[in-house]
Amino acid sequence: MVDQKKIHPREKSTLHLRNKHRARYDFKLLMETCPQLASYVKLNLYGDESIDFFNPQAVQILNKALLKHYYQIDYWHIPANYLSPPIPSRADYIHYIADLLGSFNVQGQIPRGNKIKCLDIGTGANCVYPIIGHAEYGWSFVGTDIDAVSIASANKIIESNPSLQGHIACRIQPNPKAIFQGIIQKEERFDITICNPPFHASLAEAQAGAVRKLSNLKHKKVSKPILNFGGQPNELWCPGGEEKFITHMISESKRWAVSCLWFSTLVSKQTTLPRAYQALKKQGVVQTKTIPMRQGNKTSRILAWTFLSQENQRQWMKGRW
Repeated sequence: MVDQKKIHPREKSTLHLRNKHRARYDFKLLMETCPQLASYVKLNLYGDESIDFFNPQAVQILNKALLKHYYQIDYWHIPANYLSPPIPSRADYIHYIADLLGSFNVQGQIPRGNKIKCLDIGTGANCVYPIIGHAEYGWSFVGTDIDAVSIASANKIIESNPSLQGHIACRIQPNPKAIFQGIIQKEERFDITICNPPFHASLAEAQAGAVRKLSNLKHKKVSKPILNFGGQPNELWCPGGEEKFITHMISESKRWAVSCLWFSTLVSKQTTLPRAYQALKKQGVVQTKTIPMRQGNKTSRILAWTFLSQENQRQWMKGRW
């Protein structure tokens, strides 16, 4: 029996204005693009076409369809149990970062093209941030990860899509306690660094969070954690969680103050910000930006900082852009 038709807004108004995923998913179109998706699309309780978002395989195939339809990615596959992230929220980060770079450029123009170089910390097996950033703005990327399987998977995606070749490179981070050290080469320059840090402080915390999320979505108590977007331990948690990871990143960024125009990271927890601001002040950053983001009921933000004065920023852009 189909429940009374639910009235949905025509677009997801909380997403960035340039985000290609503001409209509701057009499953007919996506199935034409990726026929493999058809076996996962069913009518939900309201009579709408949808997928089971609690099924990790269904989520991965939906992502494959989205990347092919909107970003012309013909091959996209990740190993079992690796993170298959929500594409709309990843696109939001890229668009807000583009606004950040544009806000300091001549006449507010967003810088485009391969000369804009981005460093993606923890690019993962999915390589999604570099895919979207290059497709939308033509930027070049260096993706890093401590996990060799993730680097191999990302490289396979790059090698299998001609549009990505020569624009995205991946580097293994040999020291799991380091972020920029061992990655940024001498005389190398990056216009922006991005990162989606591990959220939880332990595996138990990650599993408890998954149980709470599923219980809220299903409106009933769930006892078994299901990570519908997948994820390896290093993708989901680290000692000290998000707060420790970000404060360490800020501390380490000081050494690379003249190597990057802007550093940035996603901050999922509002409670992380006070310690992050203290760390930024301690390191003597010149400018900080906190950019709010919202995807549906989820609220997050981008924290960005630079050690360069406004004059040095102008000289950077004049010389590189």
